[in-house]
Amino acid sequence: MREAAVQARLVRLLVSTALAMGLGIGLIRLAGPVLSADSPKTDFNDEIARHAKEMLEEGKQTFRFDTFGDEAFWSDKLLLHEAIAGKAHGGRGEGLSPKTALELGLKVDAEALPQDLVDKIKAGEVDLQDPATTLALLKLNAVVGVKGPVGDKNTLKSVGITCALCHSTVDDSFSPGIGKRLDGWPNRDLNVGKIISLAPDLSAVTALLDIERDKLEQVLGSWGPGKFDAEVILDGKGMRPDGKSAATLIPPAYGLAGVNLHTYTGWGSVTYWNAFVANLEMHGQGTFFDPRLDDKEQFPVAAKAKLGHRQPEDDLITSKLAALHFYQLAMPAPKPEDGSFDAEAAQRGEKVFNGPGRCATCHVPPLFTEPGWSMHTAKEIGIDDFQAGRSPDRRYRTTPLRALLAHAKGGFYHDGRFKDLDDVVDHYQAVFGLKLSDEQQKDLVEYLKSL
Repeated sequence: MREAAVQARLVRLLVSTALAMGLGIGLIRLAGPVLSADSPKTDFNDEIARHAKEMLEEGKQTFRFDTFGDEAFWSDKLLLHEAIAGKAHGGRGEGLSPKTALELGLKVDAEALPQDLVDKIKAGEVDLQDPATTLALLKLNAVVGVKGPVGDKNTLKSVGITCALCHSTVDDSFSPGIGKRLDGWPNRDLNVGKIISLAPDLSAVTALLDIERDKLEQVLGSWGPGKFDAEVILDGKGMRPDGKSAATLIPPAYGLAGVNLHTYTGWGSVTYWNAFVANLEMHGQGTFFDPRLDDKEQFPVAAKAKLGHRQPEDDLITSKLAALHFYQLAMPAPKPEDGSFDAEAAQRGEKVFNGPGRCATCHVPPLFTEPGWSMHTAKEIGIDDFQAGRSPDRRYRTTPLRALLAHAKGGFYHDGRFKDLDDVVDHYQAVFGLKLSDEQQKDLVEYLKSL
């Protein structure tokens, strides 16, 4: 009773004070806040929508254009910008022409080109053999995944790379290698090894791996288009025991919403791998912590260089990871083109997938990977354990199956060992003794194409 009386007196006091100040009070709740008619009403749903929009745009800019300060490696140490510019423009050598750049798998964003330049290219008035044209494209910020400030005298001051270098391509709508951006699509034309080999000074890499330049170039040359070896700077294993390249296919960055692990062999979540790549592969300037890399037996190179313990004074990466993660998870897996699969066979194949094919046991719809820790030993999936042995968990991830047709170039599995989906189905038919009929196998392949 006493508390109610005190509350009542307080309400009367607030009302009388408000009236004395000439303020109208529409409604006062005993246990609630006192609001004027003009008080702003913040809707947290609106805040969520605003935040999502901001994160999406920030993440896109980071994915496409942020080098995380990696110019300190690619330019200051490897002098790659000098090889791109060429002697005629303050660098060294012949320089990198647009023709050669396109042959190396680099892509050009057609939407960054002004109309007058587009008209000149169409008219054949632009010299695609001249490195000066490459510099002009860099000045327009039109080379996908490559940033390079060009000075007034057409000199290239430095060069850096972004996430989009490996994980974007273009739709070739203008010409092969030139078109609208396709963020998240793996660039299976990109010859990363050859591009790195252009650098005049590779001593930072040879010193890390403790090898001579000719040996390094041999390893880089073994990668080929669409492949990259992220683990070589950790364990120094440039080649497989059978003499083949240790590189793996550049994976797509789309279709990962709801997927726990990012890469073929696990390692960690999307955000973990983004931090790993930005720091250790792109050689940006940021903080990175992974004590697993201290294992001298499994990761001798990383342990010696303390790659799992990076904390520079100026961190240019960590603050970008949240928005980058947000944008990446917003990238849907592209849908198969009309006519790229037999729809009726795909309907039958879905029943094989969920039934006698036993595919859905691991590739659980609609994620088409296992919710949770989606990792398996090499023995479980009937392949060798070389690549799995280069990761902390020594296992292979269950690959999400959406948009398989979109990244068929280069083959299937982490290293492209199976040239097509028929070979993949044949493999599991043998490993698991599925006893599928020829008709069931064909239907299953069509269903996989439809995802």
